[in-house]
Amino acid sequence: MTPDSQMPSPPFPSTDNAVLGLIVGGAIESVRSGEATVEEAILHAAVHGWYEGHVQGEDECPGCDLRGGLAKDSARG
Repeated sequence: MTPDSQMPSPPFPSTDNAVLGLIVGGAIESVRSGEATVEEAILHAAVHGWYEGHVQGEDECPGCDLRGGLAKDSARG
C-alpha cells in the first residue's frame, strides 16, 4: 500500500495521523531498546492504532459508525 492509497473506513486512522506516527515510532523504539518483543510491540500498536482510528472517525462524523456519513442506525450494504 502506498501512502496515497485510500485507506478503509475506521477503525483505521489516516496514514498521516500524528498520533498514529507516535504509536508506530514508540513500537519501533520499544523493540530496539529491548523493552518489548516484536509481538508485544505489534499488539500495543494495533490496539492503540485501532482506538485512534475510532477517535478520528468520531471527530470527522459524530454519530456515524464509518467515515463517510453512514449513520449508526443505518443498514450496512
